[in-house]
Amino acid sequence: MLLAIDCGNTNTVFSIWDGSRFRATWRIATDHKRTADEYFVWLSSLLMLNKVEAKVTAAIISSTVPRVVFNLRVLCDRYFDCRPRVVGKPGCVLPHPPRVDQGTNVGPDRLVNTAGAFDRHGGNLIVVDFGTATTFDVVDSDGAYIGGVIAPGVNLSLEALHMAAAALPHVDISRPERVIGTNTVACMQSGVYWGYIGLVEGIVRQIRAERDRPMKVVATGGLAPLFEQGTDVFDAVEDDLTMHGLVLIHDHNRRLESA
Repeated sequence: MLLAIDCGNTNTVFSIWDGSRFRATWRIATDHKRTADEYFVWLSSLLMLNKVEAKVTAAIISSTVPRVVFNLRVLCDRYFDCRPRVVGKPGCVLPHPPRVDQGTNVGPDRLVNTAGAFDRHGGNLIVVDFGTATTFDVVDSDGAYIGGVIAPGVNLSLEALHMAAAALPHVDISRPERVIGTNTVACMQSGVYWGYIGLVEGIVRQIRAERDRPMKVVATGGLAPLFEQGTDVFDAVEDDLTMHGLVLIHDHNRRLESA
């Protein structure tokens, strides 16, 4: 079975793929100090508690936090006796190489999302990922990543607002019943929610105008379903897009090796 690991700035997600479906998916807070032994104790405990019988024979990693990769490699080498592929590193070939400025390092998560979205929806896409940052990835007609947009993430904006203004409390993001808030919390929630709706719709509109062609919009990330409630700009919302992309990239490399 394949162990797919997506390490983001906030959380790291582990999924077990049996060749036809994901048997289990778990997440843990990203921490570069966490050792391979700690990962294994946590993961093996969850496998046992959920009665998931899985013999991991291969692994693939996507990480936006470089300091975490070493211990994830050790986890795979020591406990699963396999050398993991790492997206963006030598030895991990993408189905469609990105076309960006020479010397530019594209985030592995954006490359993985591009692969997953193209497989499910074809080309000419905008992938909106609501993560620690809110990213917009533009996918060409042939499946290549050709650039995008990076904006502050929703929770990051809320945290910055709380920290910079002493009188403003920390609030959770939710869709307010009304745009006009009648208390401080409601005002903040409305500003962030409808502000990000406007941000998404505005950036999508500008990308479509610049590309001068019809483009589907695919949303992913934990907050995607929440923001889908406030706009009709999304053609699809995918909760497992990154994991799907990791499986595709792994299979692509395995085919190249066996050819």
